[in-house]
Amino acid sequence: MPEPAQRLFVAVTVPPAALDACCQVIDPVRTSMLGREARWVRTDNLHLTIRFLGDTPPDLVPDVGLAVIAAAETVEPFRVELAGAGAFPDGRHPRTLWLGVDRGNDGLMRIIDALEEPLERLGWVPDPRARRPHLTVARTDAVRGEVSHAMADALAQAAADWRAGFDVQTLTLFRSHLGGGPPRYEPIVEAALRS
Repeated sequence: MPEPAQRLFVAVTVPPAALDACCQVIDPVRTSMLGREARWVRTDNLHLTIRFLGDTPPDLVPDVGLAVIAAAETVEPFRVELAGAGAFPDGRHPRTLWLGVDRGNDGLMRIIDALEEPLERLGWVPDPRARRPHLTVARTDAVRGEVSHAMADALAQAAADWRAGFDVQTLTLFRSHLGGGPPRYEPIVEAALRS
């Protein structure tokens, strides 16, 4: 029996101090009457997705790891500032709630660009959605329209004057384990950015 595919993504992890700052803006909305209907991302799972790869044949995983290492070596460490909140596809019909990136988008774009060619050689087509870095905090696709809209508004208001910053020094390839509770993210490769 062949080994099952591995669900992979490439991300920048958020250090503990910045996670605590994120909780300060997320928790009042999450614990409100509105927030109880959403599926919130566990705080320790918060990350900036660089590229979602999805189900990946096990024989390609080492090559993906090498692509992540090579991409990291092309980008110097940089600062990210998180600020504001929003929803995809929009605030009127939100399916995903997120915290935004106000500073550091250039560095994140350099990583995305460095990954594009090696991943394309391995069979992944460029993903235009990867061009909007954000921190996904909740999914509201199963929530009634007016409630999800109010939830998106509440998060946007909570994050109106909020900021949290951290230095990006590594890039990580994660394997996502689904089923049996909330997702669990296992780091497969952690690559240091160019020093």
